Amino acid sequence: MANELSISRKNFEEIKILRNAGKILAHILKCIRSSLKPGITTKQIEAYADKLMGQFEVTSAFKGYKGFPGSICVSVNEEIVHGIPGERVINSGDMVSIDCGIVHKGYYADSAFTSGVGRIAPDLQSLIRVANESLYRGIAKARVNNRLSDISFAIQQCVERQGFSVVREFVGHGIGKSLHEDPEVPNFGEPNQGPILEEGMVLCLEPMVNLGGWQTKIKEDGWTVVTADNKPSAHFEHMIAITRRGPEILTR
Repeated sequence: MANELSISRKNFEEIKILRNAGKILAHILKCIRSSLKPGITTKQIEAYADKLMGQFEVTSAFKGYKGFPGSICVSVNEEIVHGIPGERVINSGDMVSIDCGIVHKGYYADSAFTSGVGRIAPDLQSLIRVANESLYRGIAKARVNNRLSDISFAIQQCVERQGFSVVREFVGHGIGKSLHEDPEVPNFGEPNQGPILEEGMVLCLEPMVNLGGWQTKIKEDGWTVVTADNKPSAHFEHMIAITRRGPEILTR
Protein backbone atom coordinates (compact mmCIF):
# COMPACT_ATOMS: atom_id res chain seq x y z
CA MET A 1 0.00 0.00 0.00
CA ALA A 2 2.78 2.41 0.96
CA ASN A 3 4.57 1.69 -2.31
CA GLU A 4 1.36 2.29 -4.29
CA LEU A 5 1.14 5.74 -2.70
CA SER A 6 4.86 6.47 -3.19
CA ILE A 7 5.37 7.32 0.47
CA SER A 8 9.00 8.33 0.82
CA ARG A 9 11.11 7.42 3.85
CA LYS A 10 13.70 10.05 4.72
CA ASN A 11 17.26 9.14 5.64
CA PHE A 12 19.30 10.51 8.54
CA GLU A 13 20.64 13.50 6.58
CA GLU A 14 17.20 14.44 5.26
CA ILE A 15 15.69 14.26 8.74
CA LYS A 16 18.50 16.50 9.97
CA ILE A 17 17.66 19.16 7.35
CA LEU A 18 13.94 18.86 8.11
CA ARG A 19 14.68 19.16 11.83
CA ASN A 20 16.58 22.41 11.24
CA ALA A 21 13.80 23.70 8.99
CA GLY A 22 11.28 22.84 11.69
CA LYS A 23 13.23 24.72 14.34
CA ILE A 24 13.40 27.81 12.14
CA LEU A 25 9.68 27.63 11.42
CA ALA A 26 8.83 27.11 15.10
CA HIS A 27 10.77 30.25 15.98
CA ILE A 28 9.04 32.25 13.24
CA LEU A 29 5.62 31.14 14.47
CA LYS A 30 6.55 31.91 18.09
CA CYS A 31 7.47 35.46 17.06
CA ILE A 32 4.26 35.87 15.05
CA ARG A 33 2.16 34.63 17.97
CA SER A 34 3.80 37.21 20.25
CA SER A 35 3.01 39.99 17.75
CA LEU A 36 -0.74 39.37 17.59
CA LYS A 37 -2.70 42.24 19.11
CA PRO A 38 -5.95 44.11 18.52
CA GLY A 39 -5.72 46.62 15.65
CA ILE A 40 -3.18 44.73 13.55
CA THR A 41 -4.15 43.80 9.98
CA THR A 42 -3.65 40.38 8.44
CA LYS A 43 -1.35 42.04 5.88
CA GLN A 44 0.85 43.40 8.69
CA ILE A 45 1.12 39.87 10.11
CA GLU A 46 2.28 38.66 6.70
CA ALA A 47 4.83 41.51 6.42
CA TYR A 48 6.33 40.48 9.76
CA ALA A 49 6.49 36.85 8.64
CA ASP A 50 8.29 37.93 5.44
CA LYS A 51 10.82 39.86 7.54
CA LEU A 52 11.45 36.84 9.76
CA MET A 53 11.86 34.52 6.78
CA GLY A 54 14.40 36.92 5.34
CA GLN A 55 16.37 36.96 8.58
CA PHE A 56 16.61 33.15 8.53
CA GLU A 57 17.35 33.04 4.80
CA VAL A 58 14.37 30.80 4.05
CA THR A 59 11.61 31.32 1.49
CA SER A 60 7.85 30.98 1.72
CA ALA A 61 6.49 27.59 0.71
CA PHE A 62 3.07 29.11 0.03
CA LYS A 63 3.82 32.19 -2.10
CA GLY A 64 2.72 31.32 -5.64
CA TYR A 65 1.84 27.72 -4.74
CA LYS A 66 -0.92 26.85 -7.23
CA GLY A 67 -1.33 30.61 -7.54
CA PHE A 68 -1.77 31.43 -3.85
CA PRO A 69 -1.00 35.16 -3.48
CA GLY A 70 0.19 35.25 0.16
CA SER A 71 3.40 34.29 1.94
CA ILE A 72 1.42 32.80 4.83
CA CYS A 73 -2.23 31.95 5.50
CA VAL A 74 -4.03 34.12 8.04
CA SER A 75 -7.56 32.92 8.86
CA VAL A 76 -9.86 34.70 11.31
CA ASN A 77 -12.82 33.32 13.29
CA GLU A 78 -15.07 31.46 10.81
CA GLU A 79 -12.19 31.15 8.33
CA ILE A 80 -10.73 27.66 8.60
CA VAL A 81 -7.65 27.76 6.38
CA HIS A 82 -6.06 29.45 3.33
CA GLY A 83 -7.01 32.97 4.40
CA ILE A 84 -5.29 35.54 2.16
CA PRO A 85 -3.56 38.35 4.09
CA GLY A 86 -5.16 41.72 3.42
CA GLU A 87 -6.80 44.70 5.12
CA ARG A 88 -8.90 42.76 7.64
CA VAL A 89 -8.32 44.18 11.12
CA ILE A 90 -7.91 41.84 14.09
CA ASN A 91 -10.12 42.83 17.02
CA SER A 92 -10.07 41.84 20.67
CA GLY A 93 -12.09 38.64 21.00
CA ASP A 94 -11.06 37.30 17.59
CA MET A 95 -9.41 33.94 16.96
CA VAL A 96 -6.54 33.99 14.45
CA SER A 97 -5.10 30.92 12.73
CA ILE A 98 -1.61 31.25 11.24
CA ASP A 99 -0.42 28.58 8.78
CA CYS A 100 3.16 28.99 7.57
CA GLY A 101 5.41 26.91 5.36
CA ILE A 102 9.07 27.50 4.50
CA VAL A 103 11.71 26.08 2.17
CA HIS A 104 15.13 25.42 3.72
CA LYS A 105 17.95 23.82 1.70
CA GLY A 106 15.45 22.36 -0.75
CA TYR A 107 13.19 20.84 1.93
CA TYR A 108 9.81 22.01 3.19
CA ALA A 109 8.48 22.59 6.70
CA ASP A 110 4.84 23.35 7.53
CA SER A 111 3.11 24.24 10.81
CA ALA A 112 0.08 26.12 12.13
CA PHE A 113 -1.53 27.41 15.32
CA THR A 114 -4.65 29.23 16.44
CA SER A 115 -4.57 31.94 19.10
CA GLY A 116 -7.11 34.16 20.73
CA VAL A 117 -6.49 37.91 20.64
CA GLY A 118 -7.37 39.87 23.74
CA ARG A 119 -10.19 38.39 25.84
CA ILE A 120 -12.00 35.60 23.98
CA ALA A 121 -15.25 33.84 24.86
CA PRO A 122 -15.14 30.62 26.94
CA ASP A 123 -16.45 28.47 24.06
CA LEU A 124 -13.62 29.73 21.84
CA GLN A 125 -11.09 28.96 24.57
CA SER A 126 -12.47 25.41 24.66
CA LEU A 127 -12.36 25.14 20.87
CA ILE A 128 -8.68 26.11 20.77
CA ARG A 129 -7.84 23.76 23.64
CA VAL A 130 -9.57 20.77 22.05
CA ALA A 131 -8.10 21.40 18.59
CA ASN A 132 -4.60 21.51 20.09
CA GLU A 133 -5.27 18.46 22.25
CA SER A 134 -6.52 16.48 19.25
CA LEU A 135 -3.26 17.19 17.41
CA TYR A 136 -1.25 15.62 20.23
CA ARG A 137 -3.63 12.66 20.43
CA GLY A 138 -2.92 12.08 16.75
CA ILE A 139 0.83 12.49 17.21
CA ALA A 140 0.80 9.85 19.97
CA LYS A 141 -0.45 7.30 17.40
CA ALA A 142 2.27 8.13 14.83
CA ARG A 143 4.36 5.09 15.69
CA VAL A 144 6.13 2.40 13.71
CA ASN A 145 3.74 -0.46 12.78
CA ASN A 146 0.58 1.51 13.58
CA ARG A 147 -1.61 2.28 10.59
CA LEU A 148 -2.23 5.74 9.18
CA SER A 149 -5.90 5.81 10.17
CA ASP A 150 -4.99 5.21 13.82
CA ILE A 151 -3.89 8.86 13.76
CA SER A 152 -7.14 9.93 12.09
CA PHE A 153 -9.32 7.99 14.52
CA ALA A 154 -7.55 9.42 17.59
CA ILE A 155 -8.05 12.99 16.35
CA GLN A 156 -11.73 12.48 15.52
CA GLN A 157 -12.49 10.78 18.84
CA CYS A 158 -10.87 13.57 20.83
CA VAL A 159 -12.79 16.26 18.96
CA GLU A 160 -16.25 14.67 18.82
CA ARG A 161 -16.25 13.41 22.42
CA GLN A 162 -15.98 17.05 23.50
CA GLY A 163 -18.82 18.29 21.32
CA PHE A 164 -16.96 19.76 18.34
CA SER A 165 -16.64 18.65 14.71
CA VAL A 166 -13.65 17.94 12.52
CA VAL A 167 -13.32 19.19 8.93
CA ARG A 168 -13.50 16.45 6.27
CA GLU A 169 -12.50 18.21 3.04
CA PHE A 170 -9.00 19.31 4.09
CA VAL A 171 -6.43 16.94 5.53
CA GLY A 172 -2.82 16.53 6.61
CA HIS A 173 -0.10 15.26 4.30
CA GLY A 174 3.38 13.90 3.80
CA ILE A 175 6.17 16.44 3.32
CA GLY A 176 9.83 16.58 2.28
CA LYS A 177 11.21 17.81 -1.04
CA SER A 178 7.63 18.84 -1.87
CA LEU A 179 5.11 20.69 0.27
CA HIS A 180 2.48 18.01 -0.23
CA GLU A 181 3.58 14.41 -0.60
CA ASP A 182 1.82 11.07 -0.09
CA PRO A 183 0.05 10.10 2.04
CA GLU A 184 -2.97 12.26 2.81
CA VAL A 185 -3.67 12.22 6.55
CA PRO A 186 -7.39 12.65 7.25
CA ASN A 187 -8.56 13.85 10.64
CA PHE A 188 -11.40 11.31 10.75
CA GLY A 189 -11.91 7.64 9.99
CA GLU A 190 -11.94 4.12 11.39
CA PRO A 191 -8.76 2.75 13.03
CA ASN A 192 -6.43 0.09 11.59
CA GLN A 193 -6.83 1.22 7.97
CA GLY A 194 -4.39 2.46 5.33
CA PRO A 195 -0.60 2.19 5.08
CA ILE A 196 1.53 0.81 7.91
CA LEU A 197 3.66 3.57 9.40
CA GLU A 198 7.39 3.10 8.93
CA GLU A 199 10.54 4.69 10.28
CA GLY A 200 11.61 7.70 8.21
CA MET A 201 8.14 8.83 7.16
CA VAL A 202 7.59 12.55 7.71
CA LEU A 203 4.00 13.74 8.06
CA CYS A 204 2.12 16.96 8.74
CA LEU A 205 -0.83 16.37 11.06
CA GLU A 206 -3.29 19.25 11.03
CA PRO A 207 -6.72 18.96 12.64
CA MET A 208 -9.17 21.70 11.73
CA VAL A 209 -11.89 21.79 14.35
CA ASN A 210 -15.22 23.62 14.13
CA LEU A 211 -17.48 24.98 16.85
CA GLY A 212 -20.51 24.02 14.75
CA GLY A 213 -20.86 21.56 11.86
CA TRP A 214 -17.94 20.17 9.85
CA GLN A 215 -19.20 21.40 6.47
CA THR A 216 -17.20 24.07 4.63
CA LYS A 217 -17.45 26.50 1.73
CA ILE A 218 -14.92 28.60 -0.20
CA LYS A 219 -15.19 32.38 -0.36
CA GLU A 220 -15.32 34.37 -3.59
CA ASP A 221 -11.53 34.86 -3.56
CA GLY A 222 -11.27 31.19 -4.52
CA TRP A 223 -8.98 30.35 -1.60
CA THR A 224 -10.35 31.17 1.85
CA VAL A 225 -12.16 28.20 3.36
CA VAL A 226 -14.89 29.08 5.88
CA THR A 227 -17.37 27.09 7.93
CA ALA A 228 -20.69 26.61 6.15
CA ASP A 229 -22.55 27.80 9.27
CA ASN A 230 -20.15 30.75 9.84
CA LYS A 231 -19.19 29.49 13.29
CA PRO A 232 -15.54 29.71 14.41
CA SER A 233 -12.85 27.17 13.58
CA ALA A 234 -9.41 26.37 15.03
CA HIS A 235 -6.41 24.85 13.22
CA PHE A 236 -3.19 23.33 14.57
CA GLU A 237 -0.39 21.60 12.66
CA HIS A 238 2.93 19.96 13.45
CA MET A 239 5.45 18.29 11.17
CA ILE A 240 6.56 14.99 12.67
CA ALA A 241 9.09 12.26 11.87
CA ILE A 242 8.30 8.64 12.64
CA THR A 243 11.27 7.08 14.45
CA ARG A 244 11.99 3.82 16.26
CA ARG A 245 11.78 5.78 19.53
CA GLY A 246 8.37 7.20 18.68
CA PRO A 247 7.13 10.37 16.96
CA GLU A 248 9.52 13.33 16.85
CA ILE A 249 7.89 16.75 16.55
CA LEU A 250 10.10 18.65 14.14
CA THR A 251 8.23 21.97 14.49
CA ARG A 252 8.02 22.05 18.29
